[in-house]
Formats: sequence, structure tokens, C-alpha cells
Amino acid sequence: MECVKKISEDIYWVGVNERRQPLFENIYPVSGYSCNAYFIDDEKKVLLDTVDAALGNEFFDNLDSLLHGGRLDYVIVNHMEPDHCAMLGRLLEKYPGACVIGNTKTATMAGQFFGACVKDRFTAVNEGDSICCGRHTLKFYMAPMVHWPEAMVTYDETSGSLFSADAFGTFGTLDGNIFADEVPFDMDSARIYYTNIVGKYGVQVSALLKKASALDIGMVCPLHGPVWRENIGMFIDKYVKWSSYTPEDKAVVIACASIYGNTERACERLAFLLGERGVKDIRLYDLSRTHVSVVLAEAFRCSHIVLAASTYNNGIFTPMETLLSDLKSHGLKGRKVSLIQNGTWAPVSGKIMKEALEGMKDMEIVGPEITIKSSPDDSVKSQLEELADNIAAQLAE
Repeated sequence: MECVKKISEDIYWVGVNERRQPLFENIYPVSGYSCNAYFIDDEKKVLLDTVDAALGNEFFDNLDSLLHGGRLDYVIVNHMEPDHCAMLGRLLEKYPGACVIGNTKTATMAGQFFGACVKDRFTAVNEGDSICCGRHTLKFYMAPMVHWPEAMVTYDETSGSLFSADAFGTFGTLDGNIFADEVPFDMDSARIYYTNIVGKYGVQVSALLKKASALDIGMVCPLHGPVWRENIGMFIDKYVKWSSYTPEDKAVVIACASIYGNTERACERLAFLLGERGVKDIRLYDLSRTHVSVVLAEAFRCSHIVLAASTYNNGIFTPMETLLSDLKSHGLKGRKVSLIQNGTWAPVSGKIMKEALEGMKDMEIVGPEITIKSSPDDSVKSQLEELADNIAAQLAE
């Protein structure tokens, strides 16, 4: 049974929702996500991308309902990642007249995934090339490392639709409503998606945004999440901030790696002190219970980060080690960071956190740097007061 959605005069969403898998890319916890594909019903019948292998039967139900047993002329591959191209081999068997369109890097990867069956049916396009499908003219723009080297986007000059590959994607399923303006949009989910999937490649995203700024975009059709036809500028502005590592909000996220609760108690105290000083939207996360992808997204959002960790095995408690690694590998920079360490006999977690920050760009330490010896005492309480004063004063500037 097909589930398709007409999104403009002759453009259709033919994607499928994934509700069973608890992890995206086998690492990020999700409550579900969509794998989007699009079909243009023109003189030339055009499919833009496919779906994950687990969703193949539903995908073909959707596509077949629009082709009515007829031909498929073009398959445009904007992104070769398996959640978008897994059905390519099966598709070419089913529609032997279809021509695959991508760039030269796409061709190499298609050969790696599907062998020689793609080679004789592949047409390579370069930056700015276009094809006429009848009423629609499709133009191609390269988007290398957003977030794979072969990634590209397709712009329909007729409808103003940008098929944006993994750019402008979002976690979450499309439950009957395809457009972002039809539901309360979950910006937290969009931020988690961007920061973890694409966030490392801010320079490359900025380059794509520059190309997109020259286009008259009326609709954005990503490979995950809802289609945008309203408030596109708002979402693009978020991408401008995220890709330049500019904080969205003057706000504080407290990331706590506590073993027996004493470090966490100090963090709770700091959060309350900040609240007393008028700081709003404070987020405190236990790194042992909250997936690192959520905290990474909050670090992109907030101007101020507090890192609090116990010493563990003469090193640092491993949940904080994981967060520090992710912050660095995703290129976060330009934040104000405060440090709280704990250790019963030889606290070293503060030193390790500080060394990690020194390997990142434009990270300013906001003091005092606080050391807890087992559990917070009166000295720690007074230092927490001072730290809350310093953070609140900066946020008020």
C-alpha cells in the first residue's frame, strides 16, 4: 500500500519512515526518522535518491504507484550513503532504462557498493550542469563533505525546489504531515541532527550556503525530516550560526560526569545559584545517563559550558572523556568554559579537561577552577558563588 504526498504541481514525496530502529547510524538514539526520496512526474520521469535497505518494499510501493508500470528515465543520486542509495541496485534491475546521474565521486562509490551494474548507465555531471526533463530544468551544485565527499544538491529552476541531500535534515518521522509548517517544529531535534551528522564540516556547509544564497528557493526538500516551504530564512539562519560555530543563545549548559553524586551535587548548587542571578534556560546533564549527542548539540547552542568531572583511574571519568573527544572532533570553538574537578586523593580531571580545551580554538576559561575533595565543603560553596557571579555577569553583557 502506497503512502505518497504531492508537494507541488508534479513533485511527490515517495519516502518511507523508519520507526523500528532505536539508533540512527547505529549510534544516535532516535524515536524514529524519515528517509526521503522525491519523484518528478514530467516528460522525463525523475527519481531523486532512494531509501535504506530495510525500507525497500514500502519505497517501491510508493514509486510504482506513480509510474503505473511505465518507465523511469533518471535516478539522481545526491548522496551515496546507504540510507539513501541502498535501493539503487534493485532499482536498476526493475527499471532497465533508467540512467543514473551523479558526479565522478558518486560513480566511484556506486561501483564500490554495487559493482559494475551502475557503470554503463551512469552519467557524470559537474558544477552548474543541468538537464531538461520537459517542464522542469534541474541544475546541479556540488556540496563536498556535507557530509560525504560526493554529496551534491539538485535545484529545480522551474519550481524553485532545492533537493538538499543531508543538509537541512532533521530527526523524527513524518506522520502524515510532510511540511515543517504543519507541525510544531522540533528545533532541538534539528540541532542534534546537524551538530552530530554535519557539524564537523562547518566550512563546507558555509560554502554550500553561499551557493544557495544565489538561488531563488521556494522549497527545501532534505533527505531526512520535513519539507520546508515557509520560514526557510529562519532555518537557513540557524545553519549560518551552526556552521560558523556561533552560539545561538546566551545560555549555560552544565555537563556533569559524576560517579557517586558529589560532583553532581555541586553542579546542582551552581545551577540554582545561576538561577538566583536571573540566568534562564539552564541545562544540566548527567553524562552517564544522557547520550553525548544531546550534550554536543547543547554545546553548539550555548555561549557558556560548565564541565564537571570526577577523577577516575588516575584519569577522567569516561563519560566526560567521550564528550571532550566529540567537542574536539566536531570543531566546536569560541565558547566560555568553566571547570569543576573532583578527586579523593589525587584530582587530575581538571588538568585533563583543560588540556583538551587547549587543543580547541578560542575557548576561554571562566574561573575560578574548582576542586572538590570527595564532597563539596564550605570552600567549594564560596567558589561556586564566585563562579555563578562571573558567568551571570558575562551573560548580562
